[in-house]
Amino acid sequence: MSLNQSLQQKLLQKLSPQQIQLMKLLQVPTAILDDRIKEELEENPALELTEEGFDENFGDEMKDEFAENPAEADDYEETSTDDNYDNLDLSDYVSDGDDDIADYKLRDDNYGDQEEKQTMPYKVETSFYEVLEAQLGMLKLNEEQFRIAEQIIGSIDEDGYLRRETSAIVDDLAFRQNIFVTEEEVESLIKRIQHFDPPGVAARNLQECLLLQLNRMKDEGKDVDIAIQAITRYFDEFTKKHYEKIQRGLNLNDEDLKEVMQQITRLNPKPGGNVGEINKAESYVVPDFFIFNNASKLELTLNSKNAPELRISEGYRDMLRDYERGTKKDKRQKEAVIFIKQKIDAAKWFIDAIKQRQHTLLSTMTAIMNHQYEFFLTGDETQLKPMILKDIAEKTGLDISTVSRVANSKFVQTEFGTYRLKFFFSESLTTDSGEEVSTREVKKILSDLIEYEQKKKPLSDERLTELLQEKGYNIARRTVAKYREQLNIPVARLRKEL
Repeated sequence: MSLNQSLQQKLLQKLSPQQIQLMKLLQVPTAILDDRIKEELEENPALELTEEGFDENFGDEMKDEFAENPAEADDYEETSTDDNYDNLDLSDYVSDGDDDIADYKLRDDNYGDQEEKQTMPYKVETSFYEVLEAQLGMLKLNEEQFRIAEQIIGSIDEDGYLRRETSAIVDDLAFRQNIFVTEEEVESLIKRIQHFDPPGVAARNLQECLLLQLNRMKDEGKDVDIAIQAITRYFDEFTKKHYEKIQRGLNLNDEDLKEVMQQITRLNPKPGGNVGEINKAESYVVPDFFIFNNASKLELTLNSKNAPELRISEGYRDMLRDYERGTKKDKRQKEAVIFIKQKIDAAKWFIDAIKQRQHTLLSTMTAIMNHQYEFFLTGDETQLKPMILKDIAEKTGLDISTVSRVANSKFVQTEFGTYRLKFFFSESLTTDSGEEVSTREVKKILSDLIEYEQKKKPLSDERLTELLQEKGYNIARRTVAKYREQLNIPVARLRKEL
């Protein structure tokens, strides 16, 4: 075995900590940006939230330093050495003019005072699980039964279904709570919980869920016997909308069949879906941008929550000034100064990352707004132009991955509604005249055709293809089927109504 020595040249691309931090911040939605800033404030005492804006010298120095030495982004994490003690240069940290107002302050000048003072309201309500637990307290149960019932409720998903097998619940109780019960005892408590509100809760499947609701209506004196028979005997036919089989099997005329189907379709397939608040982050959308139509001229503003006013702690800089003025400088003092420098450097990096985040968001949204100007003026989806990530990347000079991070996690509020940015991205489709149109436009026309079809005789994919082709859209049947599925529209058979 011989050892060979060789010289190799490699070209590597590395991301600096600043770039990594910026990418992470870009993905943070406005709704939780406050939490991210609070984390940084708690971890770094050299960073402060102020009403006076950013510190100009530190921001500009950071910008220049990052431009000249991007690879040295993690210098502030260096270890303390004798060299550091002997060559402490604090001129950049205690220079005159520290109190000047920053000219790149993160607040946009267009924001009015009223908007700045607005807060996002959150409704306070009881969660779905708290609703069930409150009803559990009304049952007469011993301590062991109560713990079993709690385990059952904890196994119910957010739609209101008990997806876990009874045997698995028995095992959970044995291994986690040291409670040994039979499946019959657990099943008995499940039956009692199935009488809770909302009706249909704790069902194992859709069929049981519908039957629980129909039986509740029967107990209330409503005539739902035929509907119960339909779900019990012909559930598969019901889900596939084979109404003629149900009609023949139950010997119903057209009017009776229509009444039975209406009784069933009024039931709630997800009894837990509308109760309480499962996930606040999913219940509320906080727009990252606002677009206003001012006399046919669009105006774009960034949500003020994206423009926090941060600065370097005056107390930390005062400590450095005191060190500069002092004559006796022992090793402990120098260690403290290096620690302060590290914290100030980290704070400067974070301030600059927040600034770059704001700039990236605005430049990306401005490019999208200009590209889809007609849509933002009219709200007409057929006015949407073909647009891919590469188009916006070229206009902004940003990387495609950066544009993707912004588009996938940000929302814009318009006078026509609030949209996720990725809504405006679509591929192009060529018409018979050779014009390129957005696939979003084709989907809108497809959706309108289905919305206004005769529900007794819904349009097949083949017929939809013919109608689109008559309008000049060169499209294949399989493409129509794909777009229909993307719009979450079922096939013609399942759209049929009586």
